[in-house]
Amino acid sequence: GDSVITVQLTEEDKVEDDVVFYLVFTGSTVQHCTSTRKINPGSLETISPGHDCCETVKVALCASREGHPVLVVAEESFQFVQDEAYDAAQFLATCAGNQQALNFTRFLDRSRPPAADVDFLDEKVALAFRHLKLPAEWNVLGADQSLAENVPRETLMHFAVRLGLLRLTWFLLQQPGGRGALSIHNNEGATPVSLALERGYQKLHQLLTEEGAREPDSWSTLSHTVHSGDYSVKHHRGLDVYLLTAEA
Repeated sequence: GDSVITVQLTEEDKVEDDVVFYLVFTGSTVQHCTSTRKINPGSLETISPGHDCCETVKVALCASREGHPVLVVAEESFQFVQDEAYDAAQFLATCAGNQQALNFTRFLDRSRPPAADVDFLDEKVALAFRHLKLPAEWNVLGADQSLAENVPRETLMHFAVRLGLLRLTWFLLQQPGGRGALSIHNNEGATPVSLALERGYQKLHQLLTEEGAREPDSWSTLSHTVHSGDYSVKHHRGLDVYLLTAEA
């Protein structure tokens, strides 16, 4: 999801400016409809939806004009695939609260990947996390909510902060248990806040401590989603396109 898709129009499809094009993605359980923007008379741009499973879906290019019926201009297949970022997000979501798994992830810290790799990891895993169908009871601190805040333990928030994953940290902060994780000490006595300070992650520390801190600038062009029952509407600010997703 959130990847840019370019549509090349054939000569006969290049029509008047008042024609609006949409892409409709039809999966086994979910359907998406995206608006497009015209780059030039022969090209359109839009954003791929985040889908609920890995499958091949049917995509229809539709044209709409006021006072006329909607036309299906062309049809094509589009494949959603499972990649490493999805696997990583799925692993992290599953091991929330699992101390053995969370301690295992600390080996990544010792290898200290280059900043460019960390930025790439941050963007891809955070996007994948945003598109996961998390259970309604999912919590950043794991399933066992009976543990008191003063019980030392590793959390997903420690993991994200230790690696300097700004976007993932922001995402976790918005989830149940995200704010509560900020005051939890691990076995070394470090909280996510103290880790950010200790490592000199100023933007991250600001994100964790400032009241009303905004989402990272690097996300300012990404999608904002509004949910309503079986529907959700997403606005991608960078391209100014909209995406409607509905349960089939």
